[in-house]
Amino acid sequence: MKKDGFSRREREVMDIIYRHERLTAAEVMAEMPSPPSYSSVRSTLSILEQKGHLHHEADGNRYVYFPTVRRAQARRTALDRLVSTFFENSPAQVVTALLEERGSELTDADLSELSGLIDRAREEGR
Repeated sequence: MKKDGFSRREREVMDIIYRHERLTAAEVMAEMPSPPSYSSVRSTLSILEQKGHLHHEADGNRYVYFPTVRRAQARRTALDRLVSTFFENSPAQVVTALLEERGSELTDADLSELSGLIDRAREEGR
């Protein structure tokens, strides 16, 4: 299922590209735990480029791929879409869902960090 407009393989490739910033198809393939064929990796890179998520530069006889937007911006866009679609644009509903999730074990340090973020948001009038 395409939760964010990416297939599972496209998401895997984007995660690899974001981790390393600039990679060739062979380097992407080497990072995949269960890689498909080289031509499948090239095809996925081409699709991601057509969708506007990647660009490439020629480096000799190979292409080096890099994301069109920084990971932080992509993360923000995806989060905005998630919050508006499933949580009625409510950050409180998102946090509640995360805190109530089974298996979510928060340490005292996690809770302190969250508390600090809430305090800072309150001070900034957000």
